[in-house]
Amino acid sequence: MSFPEGFLWGGATAANQCEGAYNEGGRGLANVDITPHGKNRFPVMLGLDNTLEFYEGEYYPAKVGIDMYHHFKEDIALFGEMGFKVYRMSIAWSRIFPNGDEEIPNEEGLKFYEDLFKECHKYGIEPLVTITHFDCPIHLIKKYGGWKNRKLVGFYENLCRVLFTRYKGLVKYWLTFNEINMILHLPFMGAGLLIENKETEMKDKYQAIHHELVASALATKIAHEIDPNNMVGCMLAAGNTYPNTCNPKDVWKALEKDREGYFFIDVQARGYYPNYALKKMEREDNMPVMEDEDLELLKNNTVDFVSFSYYSSRLTSADPEINKTTAGNVFASLKNPHLKASEWGWQIDPLGLRITLNSIYDRYQKPLFIVENGLGAKDVIEDDGSINDDYRIEYIREHIKAMHDAIEIDGVELLGYTTWGCIDLVSASTGEMSKRYGFIYVDRDDEGNGTLKRSKKKSFHWYKRVIETNGEDLDNLSF
Repeated sequence: MSFPEGFLWGGATAANQCEGAYNEGGRGLANVDITPHGKNRFPVMLGLDNTLEFYEGEYYPAKVGIDMYHHFKEDIALFGEMGFKVYRMSIAWSRIFPNGDEEIPNEEGLKFYEDLFKECHKYGIEPLVTITHFDCPIHLIKKYGGWKNRKLVGFYENLCRVLFTRYKGLVKYWLTFNEINMILHLPFMGAGLLIENKETEMKDKYQAIHHELVASALATKIAHEIDPNNMVGCMLAAGNTYPNTCNPKDVWKALEKDREGYFFIDVQARGYYPNYALKKMEREDNMPVMEDEDLELLKNNTVDFVSFSYYSSRLTSADPEINKTTAGNVFASLKNPHLKASEWGWQIDPLGLRITLNSIYDRYQKPLFIVENGLGAKDVIEDDGSINDDYRIEYIREHIKAMHDAIEIDGVELLGYTTWGCIDLVSASTGEMSKRYGFIYVDRDDEGNGTLKRSKKKSFHWYKRVIETNGEDLDNLSF
């Protein structure tokens, strides 16, 4: 069992979950910085707290993350030792434009990422760069209201022009927005939206969605103009929704749930709003304001590939009494009796990845890229310092097998695979460090204590062997 020649094996992180140095190098504050750990985290991410400042007594994990800002050479050397072909990471918008609306970028921020990209190339690693991974400068939220304001399209355009010009020849693979469908679920995190009026909440969300879709198309256009070698992708928080029963009402409910996410990618990959989305927005009086040139821009600047995150499948019922949620991530789901679950309630479904790959490829017929997949778990350091994370190896191994079947049996075109949190980082959903995903352990706890020392887990050596053999050797645990 092997993968296509040139398959891009690697790992993924996000600036706001690992970089730290929130007030260094000329960086400005962003929405991700003021999202605390603990019980107030979800109210902030949902846009229900309009303070837009740090509270005394709260712990804000993004301030330090795992301090990759000062450790990136060490971390990339470890990625290189594993044999990464690609490293997915993101730009902190407020490190390039501290307020977001400046005309002149911050040179110190630009130099930081230039050095990081050069360090990647030193080890033969291609950077895969997410332009916006939930980052929105606080100034753009305070002054303009976040992405519901059309002006953010222009500010994002300015950011993109700077990035594509400065990093021409250093970065080939780009993603415009991370998990763009998250706007519907966590609007402050996804688009810097504060829910100030419940009556206009959905209209504001769809207006923000339209602006991000236009901005994505504009970024794709600019990327291709500046460097025809650029490949630009979109990014979906994916995972097929299963109907709870064969009752047609349950089947319809599952289809509707999947469409909530596909709607974004339909626009980015096909170039136009699908009829079901237009009808829904019209019916619910949430049709966004569109400028004359928007539809032409969307039509002419579709993405080169479709990327997505996959952690679990979902299960739904049309019966509100049955439709109780599990403890999983932000996507509500019934507990599937046929699946095991992680310590955080995320249901483990490798076959669901194959199903999702086929569903997306059938829908768009564009190359795919899995840019997030992994298991959040509590790791134990043994007396000899080892970390035997066989559970993580098993999770990733079974998902790799599903990927292989999708490629070899089903004919899905898959560019690569970057596991989520290749090095331990702050969990986006909970703000915890104890919810670990990495092949590399970072000594830091949920309260911010620890030395930040990096150490290799058992999975580090296993994944190195997987990459060396291009996916052929998945079962060798003798290191």
